Amino acid sequence: MKRFSGLMLSVTLAFAAVVPAVAGDSVLVASSKTAIATTTSGPVQGFRRDDVFTFRGIPYATAQRFMPPQKTAAWTNVRPALSYGNVCPQAVGTELREPQTFISDNRYWPQSENCQNLNIWTQGLNDGKKRPVMVWLHGGGYFSGSSMDLPLYDGTRLSERGDVVVVSINHRLNVLGFLDLSSYGADYAASGNVSMLDIVASLEWVRDNIAAFGGDPDNVTIFGQSGGGGKVSTLLAMPQAQGLYDKAIIQSGIMGPPNPKGGDQALARRVAEAIIAEAGLQPGDVAGLKALPYDQLSAAGDRALRKISAEITPGSGGPLGFPLVNWGPMVDGKVLPAAPFVTGAPAQSANVPLLIGSTLNEFQRFPNPDLAGHETWGETEALAFFAKRYGDRAPAVLAAYKKAYPDMKPGEWPMVDIMGRAGTLRASTMKAAQPAPVYTYLFAWQSPVLDYAWAGGHSSDLAFTFDNIEAGIQSNGGGAEVQKLADVVSQAWINFATNGDPNTPGLPKWDRYTAAGGATMILDTHSQAKVDHDRDLINLLSAPGPRK
Repeated sequence: MKRFSGLMLSVTLAFAAVVPAVAGDSVLVASSKTAIATTTSGPVQGFRRDDVFTFRGIPYATAQRFMPPQKTAAWTNVRPALSYGNVCPQAVGTELREPQTFISDNRYWPQSENCQNLNIWTQGLNDGKKRPVMVWLHGGGYFSGSSMDLPLYDGTRLSERGDVVVVSINHRLNVLGFLDLSSYGADYAASGNVSMLDIVASLEWVRDNIAAFGGDPDNVTIFGQSGGGGKVSTLLAMPQAQGLYDKAIIQSGIMGPPNPKGGDQALARRVAEAIIAEAGLQPGDVAGLKALPYDQLSAAGDRALRKISAEITPGSGGPLGFPLVNWGPMVDGKVLPAAPFVTGAPAQSANVPLLIGSTLNEFQRFPNPDLAGHETWGETEALAFFAKRYGDRAPAVLAAYKKAYPDMKPGEWPMVDIMGRAGTLRASTMKAAQPAPVYTYLFAWQSPVLDYAWAGGHSSDLAFTFDNIEAGIQSNGGGAEVQKLADVVSQAWINFATNGDPNTPGLPKWDRYTAAGGATMILDTHSQAKVDHDRDLINLLSAPGPRK
């Protein structure tokens, strides 16, 4: 593993220019007289493409390694905001993994620990109009990703469709964002959560500045997918984030039962001790750790995580090959008093409406030799597979799948994700006990790309959320039917951000989820509203029992 490096050229345009962005009528204007906005730190220059103004790489904070973020120094000259800002340092694979590499179409960008910056898309500047604001938190767990690593994160079309202000952010990740050094002095009391404090700082920047970009600071929705969804759920439980957002959307962000090792501060302090040792430093040498080049720090962190994971459960890794103990928010009693959606929904966000869901297949499409030839299976073959996995419960499991998904072929049942759906139902049930509404969805559309290699897998909903079918065409294949679903899904997200209700023409009536009647909107070419369609299946597979 190594960091991405390369020569990146940025050009500041100091003169008026009108350049055709693509063939057709689309026009991009980048000019010293166009797209100027004034922030609390100083003026910035973006660009305008058709009706949407874009600003990239605006700094919202600064920070020293392992320390909480601070406000940026002010500037007086107009600062270019034309190119994306630095992304957080992270390991980048040196080998291609097909078909995932083709489907995800990841992009990479210069890395720096000075990575607290954000991007904005809006249809108005200083016009007094109060547009809903949607703040996007990227995926990649808590250790990788950026605001621009997927082309479909671009907020142009979402802003254009709903006249909303879209914001995306970069922030610290991995060992830079979550290494708990609190046992080494009061200065490091918050070190295990500085990544989340970066996000809070970005929301404070939005509160103080978004009106200049045509947004309403009193109508802010935080939304994110995968690790970004996890960050949204964490913000719901952070006292310092209270009042900085009004609605929340969690996409594939709560996977299965709570991780018993997640947020354990005593365990995190053991990781810190192990990192210092793995780095070849003397015990307690935090100064040496702060001075270590990132590559060495990251490598020591990876070795420490795997070492502590092996001590806890020898020979057993975590999900998807990652260490059982990994980077993530720290339950420290102050920045994060308690983990969200473990014993209940966070009380401080009881009045915040929530939209939450997952995809039909999530990670089930990863190669599994036991599923070879599953496309042609009948119930006999499916039963044999379930017997290997669930033992004597296999007949009941088969019956539960058949009841939940009667229109599927038997070979498709093992491809249905349970973990993300179980996490969604658990969080929805907890949230339903609070005053604010919760709306639940299951994204079931199947992509035909590469012979359904990923189908309705993890992240398959993103191009639809952002109305970016063309930008994500390698994941969805494009076409009129695909765009039609994107029209509906993106509008539902916009409506929720606008007024807390995702109902929109093109969908059946979307009822709020209740503990008594678990309404779920199944988003597909022909979307359906169902109640507890898979409750028996999830309960059965979430209950203790033999699993091979």
